[in-house]
Amino acid sequence: MSSKWMNWMTELSSRKWIASLTGKFSHSKLSRLIIPKFAKAYGIPIEEAEKELKEYATLNEFFTRKLKPGQRPISTEADVMVSPVDSLITAMGKIDAGTILNVKGQDYSLDEILHHSPRAETYRHGYFFVLYLSPTDYHRIHTPVAGKKLEFEHVKGKVYPVNDHGMRNMRQVLSRNERLITYIEHAGGEVAVVKVGAMNVSSIKYSVPDAMEWKLGDDFAYFEFGSTVVLLTENDTFEVSPNVEIGTKVKMGQALGHFKHHS
Repeated sequence: MSSKWMNWMTELSSRKWIASLTGKFSHSKLSRLIIPKFAKAYGIPIEEAEKELKEYATLNEFFTRKLKPGQRPISTEADVMVSPVDSLITAMGKIDAGTILNVKGQDYSLDEILHHSPRAETYRHGYFFVLYLSPTDYHRIHTPVAGKKLEFEHVKGKVYPVNDHGMRNMRQVLSRNERLITYIEHAGGEVAVVKVGAMNVSSIKYSVPDAMEWKLGDDFAYFEFGSTVVLLTENDTFEVSPNVEIGTKVKMGQALGHFKHHS
């Protein structure tokens, strides 16, 4: 299939009404019939799930499943920032004067990803991670730091796919898709957690909508069908762990790096 045809199909399927139809099916009782096939097709480790497959009433309920206690130990290292999700690190590095460089061959403007928030200045020389969740992954999002909610914004947008084809061939997916942006103040500064919607994602939701404070690794939000988290740290506050690099698969709760002590 040609790239032009793929792009056209992607444009068509990014329409909200198609995502809405998919969302409606995944919330329907009928969708529970495909849960076993879905789990098998994607190699989902069902033994980690909080409940038995037959206990999930809809595909969406299974997709946004919680895990049995203890399945994702949270790092206990000092001054740590942990991965908020099970994911593949598709890009990471220092933010270059407000530009996030080489995400699947494209550079991104921090201002556009953060929807021109005045807070963007805080991250202009910070550090970034792009964390991609495949359908196989656990889809709840946890807090990467312990801290307090400073601000949040829901940016309505498209629902382009965030898979490899979408990210390489569609223009600026991370700053055009629907986003839920949360700014969290913590002991070492501030972080921004940008939850990016994707094709067939009907919504991104907070687990406890009115929560104002979280402990490290708290259940924070969830995607209804696969997506990406962009994680940003404040200027000159963060050092990445030596074993964390592009192409690394990380589990929720795993250390990504540490915040520096400033005298």
